[in-house]
Amino acid sequence: MTAESRAHKSFLNARTNLIFYFLVLAATFFSRKIFLEKLGDDFVGMTSTLSNLLGLLNLAELGVGSAVGYMLYKPLVEGDRERINQIVSVLGYVYRKIGLVVIAGAVVLAVFLPWILESAPFSNLLIYFTYLSYLVGAVLGYFVNYRQLLLNADQRQYVVTAYYQSANILRLLIQMAVLYRTSNPYYWVGIEIGFSFIYSWILNRRIDRAYPWLKTAVQNGRQLLKAYPELIKYTKQIFVHRIGATALFNLSPVFVYAYTSLTIVAYYTNYTLIVSKVQLLVSQLLGSADAGIGQLVAEGDENRIQKVFREIFALRYWVGGTLVGALWFGLNPFIQLWLGAEYLLPPGTVALILLNLYIMFTRVADSFNMAYGLFYDTWAPITEAGLNAGFSVLLGHFWGLNGVLLGTTLSMLAIVVIWKPYFLFSKGFRLSVWRYWRRVGVHVLILAGVFVLIGWLNRYCPVDPAAGYGVWFLYSLTVTALFALLLFGVMLLSTEGMRTLTSRMMQLIRSRLRR
Repeated sequence: MTAESRAHKSFLNARTNLIFYFLVLAATFFSRKIFLEKLGDDFVGMTSTLSNLLGLLNLAELGVGSAVGYMLYKPLVEGDRERINQIVSVLGYVYRKIGLVVIAGAVVLAVFLPWILESAPFSNLLIYFTYLSYLVGAVLGYFVNYRQLLLNADQRQYVVTAYYQSANILRLLIQMAVLYRTSNPYYWVGIEIGFSFIYSWILNRRIDRAYPWLKTAVQNGRQLLKAYPELIKYTKQIFVHRIGATALFNLSPVFVYAYTSLTIVAYYTNYTLIVSKVQLLVSQLLGSADAGIGQLVAEGDENRIQKVFREIFALRYWVGGTLVGALWFGLNPFIQLWLGAEYLLPPGTVALILLNLYIMFTRVADSFNMAYGLFYDTWAPITEAGLNAGFSVLLGHFWGLNGVLLGTTLSMLAIVVIWKPYFLFSKGFRLSVWRYWRRVGVHVLILAGVFVLIGWLNRYCPVDPAAGYGVWFLYSLTVTALFALLLFGVMLLSTEGMRTLTSRMMQLIRSRLRR
């Protein structure tokens, strides 16, 4: 696969994710209002509870999908269809076993639903019917839709996103229309189940057209599994990483609850709600290149790998710096407009929230560690979760919310900022990590300089961004544009990564215009 083809597919993935991100956000916003009005708070709360319970059972997936995705990169690059068929067959076999485990766990959990939802003012028939709808959607992913992982590994995630989110939006629209005529929750659940089957049928038809040569033999999966022992090895390693990440991000809220009042918890949640949406958007946009990175590494061209690494590095630091800068100047005014001045957190707390977000935005080593199959540092996620817990308990005792946030910062600095790049450069690139640190230092200094300049300009800003939504929008748009342009300009002049990235984007735009 050519570099232009990979860039084109990454662009398609990013564009599709961006379009559907806003479409689904709008559809979810309006549908939730209607669902609350027509079905009531209790029903919406029940569906959220059931969805979360089944989400816990999906931990049985262990990380098989990620391991198989990594194993598919090389045969996709080499065009080895026989090997692809074998790997997807093994995936189908393993996923069926996992699906049976999920079903067994769901049956056991179903016994306790009347006690879990004891206070819910609904019949057991409605509770179990709703539970069944979510279980069907989960199980179809293991028994029917497992082949979609091939699309993801082949940089065709945009196909999965387009079909899934289109079905999702259409489902919401039909549910809203039906609820306008009747407030019967059974219709809502029935539509939920129906669209699970419709999406599966359409997606698999699309896969058959894209890969007419794909012939899986799930019944031979057990025998084929013996030829791919690395699948079990990678799955175990990735599972530890997932458990570590789950512990890391689920422990922090617990410590916030422990060391602050419920009022501060409510204030903090308002900020994390907004920050999480921005983080999701960036993840969908920048994560669209992960499969392309995997295929690039599988080709083994070290010069091109280094070139792409510098480009991805520059892109992440540019996007991360722009959004964190915009949030620093626009987040508190928005909270004041949305909820009132009494809900504002101090600037120091906001700074720690955004510092942690900046670290998440600039995790450039993660995609390349995954592409190289560097999963075996299983001590790292456990250590990160342990450091987060230890620092949060210690510092939270003295400084409350700020101490808990600082505990998360210190744990990520140790593992995400220091260890992960070192692991990549020493075991993947086999180069000195100091060139990475020099690059980080340059980009952080550039961001600091832009922050100082825009902060100085903001002192002479004649408008109050909290005066109204229109004023806030224009103010935030201006600040975002200033950060984006200034960061881009300075990085273009001083960093090779931004220059090569700009050149690549211009080539891609010209090739699309010629079409």
